Amino acid sequence: MDNLISLSNATLDQLTVKHPGYDRSALTPGIVHIGVGNFHRAHQAWYLHRLMQDAKAQDWAIIGAGVRPYDAVMREKLLAQDCLTTLIELDPARTSAEVIGSMIDYLPIEEGHAPLIRAMADPAIRIVAMTVTESGYYIDPVSKGFDANHPDIQHDATHPDTPCTAFGAMVAALRQRREAGHGPFTGLSCDNLQGNGAILRQTVISLARLSDPELADWIEEKATFPNSMVDCIAPATGPGELALSRDFGIRDAAPVTHEAFRQWVIEDSFCAGRPDWDQVGATFSDDVHAYETMKIRILNGGHQVLANVGEILAIGTIAECMAHPLIAALFRKVQTEEIAQTVAPVPGMTPMSYVDLIEERFSNPRIVDTTRRVAFDGSARHTGFVLPVLRDQLAAQRSVEGLALVEALWARMCAGPREDGTRIEPNDPFWPELCEVAQMTRTRPIAWLEQNRLYGELHRAQPFADAFDAWLRLIWKDGCLAALEAYTRKA
Repeated sequence: MDNLISLSNATLDQLTVKHPGYDRSALTPGIVHIGVGNFHRAHQAWYLHRLMQDAKAQDWAIIGAGVRPYDAVMREKLLAQDCLTTLIELDPARTSAEVIGSMIDYLPIEEGHAPLIRAMADPAIRIVAMTVTESGYYIDPVSKGFDANHPDIQHDATHPDTPCTAFGAMVAALRQRREAGHGPFTGLSCDNLQGNGAILRQTVISLARLSDPELADWIEEKATFPNSMVDCIAPATGPGELALSRDFGIRDAAPVTHEAFRQWVIEDSFCAGRPDWDQVGATFSDDVHAYETMKIRILNGGHQVLANVGEILAIGTIAECMAHPLIAALFRKVQTEEIAQTVAPVPGMTPMSYVDLIEERFSNPRIVDTTRRVAFDGSARHTGFVLPVLRDQLAAQRSVEGLALVEALWARMCAGPREDGTRIEPNDPFWPELCEVAQMTRTRPIAWLEQNRLYGELHRAQPFADAFDAWLRLIWKDGCLAALEAYTRKA
């Protein structure tokens, strides 16, 4: 289409959709955000944009950053359009678009991260936020302790001025701030981790202690790492999403589609100040943990209930999984009888009301959220989202039949191929290891649970181990649908 408007500061007034009404040239940075993916732009960047539209938070603009070579592709796309993003809301009843402008720059991605360290050392930066995925915090999946032996961590401990990780860059910047007489920034995790702020704190301070114990003490005393719960489904961008932006007359190399729902609950612990995000819908709370538990177990855990069986059966999206009667019945039964049993209510929402809400959100056919994306990094997502529920159910001597089936389906997915014979592409940092063990389960299912890195001592929990063994043997013998039918028919 020749009449498309290419996103830039110069073309904003030509747009027919909502767009920044503030003077972007007058914005000054206050936040560095590491990991500028779709979720960040649909969520945290949007809340800040809303404040800026109200002529507030003009000194809190975002500088984007990345620490992996592939982040350079996103940097190039966003800088070419002045870091503007088209957000496309896909409500089942309508589609709307808005261009947001709260991000004003994207740092160069270099080995040793000198530009990132320099930016975070600037006292004007008061918050360093991140979305680096659940598995990116160098934590042991069983003990939840800091993984000091990881090669990346060992590198950063011995080369603190030229680190390879985001956390090493944070430590280096905090060292420079301390030496210059400046205070620390707030570290704000926006990843789906229970106690994400506490985990970020653990990683940063533990890494600092390996090379500079006095700095670690200073960070521990002065810096803050608030816990937060974040929620908005923002699928990956592909040809369909690019076409949607063109439908609004916009040429955007990196548009973001998202659902109408957003939620952000944050612990109000910011050592260097913060934007008033609560004025545009965020919630500051002293009990983030309750919100986190509800969301991580019912939504994120629910994603794992769906995605693995969806992959095995070659069902492409989460919405299509919810449209499948047996998969939808699996979801409802596991949520009702097991997951929701471990969740407490929060103000305005009971666990079962939240299950109903998640069913509605997951069923939105306009959100093209692929089973492959949701199934990615199962070794982190199952240990973080599903196994804590399972342990609580075992401790309370309640049913784990459904969760055992969910884990059996994950094992079957890792064995591949799909039931239609197509290949499941590698989809986990530990994929070769997982596939090797999954093949063993054809004759010895318990081999899967003996992966101590994932399950710890859970293979010794007889109610779980017995149910897992039975489900996986049935799956290998008669297929996934037979297992789903047997489970959903159980009283």
